[in-house]
Amino acid sequence: MYIHMGITYSFWVSDTMIACPWMRDWEEKLLFILIMGALAGGSFNCPSSCICASDLLSCVRQNLHQVPKPLPSITVSLDLSHNNLSHLHNHWLSSLSRLHTLRLNHNHIRQISAHAFHNATALHHLDLSSNLLEDIREEWFKSLCKLEELLLYNNRIGYVDDSTFSHLSNIQKIYLSWNLMTNFSFQSMQNLTNPHLRTLDLSSNRFLELPVEELSALPAFIKNGLYLHNNPLTCHCALYALFTLWDNRGFSSVVDFFEAHTCLYMGNPRAIVRILQTQNGFDNCSLGKPHRLQDNSLKVLVGKSLMITCNTSLPQENTTFLWILPTYEFLAFPGNSNQSFRILHNGSLEIRKAEMWNAGFYLCIAVNKWLNYNATHEVNVTVHYPKQEGESFNTGLTTLLGCVVSLVLVFVYLYMTPCNCFHCCFKHPHTPSPPLESSGQSSILCGTPPTFEGPNSRRAGINRHVVFLEPIKEGRGEKNSKVIQLRSDSDSASSVFSDSPIVST
Repeated sequence: MYIHMGITYSFWVSDTMIACPWMRDWEEKLLFILIMGALAGGSFNCPSSCICASDLLSCVRQNLHQVPKPLPSITVSLDLSHNNLSHLHNHWLSSLSRLHTLRLNHNHIRQISAHAFHNATALHHLDLSSNLLEDIREEWFKSLCKLEELLLYNNRIGYVDDSTFSHLSNIQKIYLSWNLMTNFSFQSMQNLTNPHLRTLDLSSNRFLELPVEELSALPAFIKNGLYLHNNPLTCHCALYALFTLWDNRGFSSVVDFFEAHTCLYMGNPRAIVRILQTQNGFDNCSLGKPHRLQDNSLKVLVGKSLMITCNTSLPQENTTFLWILPTYEFLAFPGNSNQSFRILHNGSLEIRKAEMWNAGFYLCIAVNKWLNYNATHEVNVTVHYPKQEGESFNTGLTTLLGCVVSLVLVFVYLYMTPCNCFHCCFKHPHTPSPPLESSGQSSILCGTPPTFEGPNSRRAGINRHVVFLEPIKEGRGEKNSKVIQLRSDSDSASSVFSDSPIVST
């Protein structure tokens, strides 16, 4: 008798085997083969149309119209994609309690029974994309409490139950793009029933209008991964304000698909407008008007305290307040253990001493069980250091002033050549004698100043461009000055274009 995995296997041993030792070896080998065959048949039966590799079962492209049976109980990953399956029956996964990944994409599935996934409690990844599903029912996914990724894109889905995803407490990604949806309920996600949700893809559907108020009330981490591009939306100012605000806040859903956010002007399919590339919105929408969405933001200095109110319409009586910090930490009354955060009875959150890591989005959730109503309020907190006393002067103004001063100095250097002799700069020019007046034309045109030798000779300044020569006296004590004799007109004209200096005779 042999026991394996709760199954008892019995084998008969003859007296001849015991009496004849020479037959014992042969009988033992036969017994070993029978045991191994029984174990293999009892615990792992691989369907003939599939490939089994340890705990993986692949039945891809086998033209299957029904799920093959039996399915090994140790299966962790099951791939039935690219077949002709049309219906998933109740409890068809009842023997696969360890199933982690299920791929059913590219089939012809139209109908799913209410308890089709009843026993797949360990399922994390479910792919139902590229099928023929027309609606999504709430009871399908009730037992999938560990599901993290759900792929439903490229179907014919036109309707989704309001509470379809409310039971998926661990869901992180939901893909519903390329379907026929015209509306979707966002209210169920305002109550943080899906706290780990980071991607909700509703792009490429048939949404004509969006519930702007419901979208504005969603937590920031859902807005960041809420994809709504490539829908035939009708242009209006509230829609422009919504996506402009998301773009200013840097949400990936808008930034990554900047040009794909379009709308139809006045519903005309031919008048496609790129929402985020318009200058003033549609029909000169102004964000200062009532169309502007409320963006609550607060600022606080490092080390200071801050009070954040939970601004909801719910009364304080019978209302429970819960806060979600920027680190996605849940905070309930009265606060955390180190008392850095404190929740008051009215729902307000007090930050005792703000630090730089306290910056981010704070979400308040108000739950009133008596009214059976929930509300949320989101606040953006910015923490910064105080300015020092010497930092009051504007840096931009300082840069501009420096540029102006530099420009002025350049002009002074180029057009106002400094004088070597300070007294000479203010010396009044002498009135030239009549002979020199007549010779002014030649002296002005001459580029090289005349040179005179002797103790009574005077040289023109090297830096002067126009040269005027004063009469030269023969000596200091003589009263009558002897004027330089002028040359003839022909000599004077030639001297203008001559490189040699003008010398008096």
